[in-house]
Amino acid sequence: TLQPDGSPKSEPVWAAREGDRVLVTSDANSLKGKNLARDPRVALSIVDFANPYEQLLIRGRVVEVRPDEDLAFLDHLSRRYTGQPFARRKWRARAVYVIEPSVARYYKSPLVHEPTV
Repeated sequence: TLQPDGSPKSEPVWAAREGDRVLVTSDANSLKGKNLARDPRVALSIVDFANPYEQLLIRGRVVEVRPDEDLAFLDHLSRRYTGQPFARRKWRARAVYVIEPSVARYYKSPLVHEPTV
């Protein structure tokens, strides 16, 4: 997201697809939520867990905000990423942000990911 002064704010998020759109969630009252209410432009950097040199870069804008008061979407993402519903149950204004990409670029580098111990 973009801060009020135009500087970027970056943080990890869980994401899902709905057709060609990307869905993320946050509390609407968080800094991320406030940034998106003011300026819907976003950028996402998605890397493969097993190979961080395989990546998808997306730029776009939030085109819809959906309430997630029952945390159904948050639980859906949490189950995908952790295998369990999300533990924290109290949020002031949980929301789902629907992102329409304007640029999407996939790249797999020839570098080999071989972590050292």
